[in-house]
Amino acid sequence: MHFERTESTIQHRMLYGSETPDFLESTHEWRRLFAETWGTFLLVVVAAGAGVVGAQSGGAITLGMKVVAPGLMVMAIIYFMGVVSGAHLNPAVTLAFALRGNFPWSRVLGYIMAQIIGGIAAASFLRALFGIQGLLGATIPGPGLSESTSLAMEVLLTAGLVSTILGTASGARNIGSNGALAVGGYISLAGLWAAPISGASMNPVRSFAPDLIRGDMTTTWIYVLGPVLGAIIAVGFEWILKGKPTAAGTLASRGDLK
Repeated sequence: MHFERTESTIQHRMLYGSETPDFLESTHEWRRLFAETWGTFLLVVVAAGAGVVGAQSGGAITLGMKVVAPGLMVMAIIYFMGVVSGAHLNPAVTLAFALRGNFPWSRVLGYIMAQIIGGIAAASFLRALFGIQGLLGATIPGPGLSESTSLAMEVLLTAGLVSTILGTASGARNIGSNGALAVGGYISLAGLWAAPISGASMNPVRSFAPDLIRGDMTTTWIYVLGPVLGAIIAVGFEWILKGKPTAAGTLASRGDLK
């Protein structure tokens, strides 16, 4: 299978420390940016859409369904486009890879803009179909909980998510299928226990896009600041755990587009 050949190529490159020459050229940059836009659209339309459809259907979608769906979506996205762009789908992840030294700072703005465009397109799509049902799938602090509590939770959850992403990108055995399972599984697990506290966003775009389109950005800062702080903490932890950035992490963050 193509995936198996690609995974074998990645492992070979990790073993022999070779670079990803196609990434260093700008010829395919538009493909990577399209991948980040499309992938983030799919993530946000599922993550926010679960809340929207849950409200529209009168509760046919349970909390468990709502939080597992984004994890499964991310898993699928990593499988089908991880080799194109690295499947960041999240400004906090792009920032973490750059801080870790796996991803060039010159590409960060392009990736984040692509993610923002994809998220806004997804929220606009949901608004066009369902209006402001379910607050357009917005993430907000749980009833009776303070903003500081939600912020602390987003910091913690994102630190765990980015640790999972960086960790599964750092060795040959973790590239590909294992990485997709670990990341998708973590997103689902985080949502299962923490969604009632903060919404378990862990992604600035996932929260920013619905807030922007519904016209209420009162608590958006929580879901921007929290993931950024969590990503920074995770990068520090990864350095403690594994030291310098690895060639495997570089390949995972940049994809292996041919």
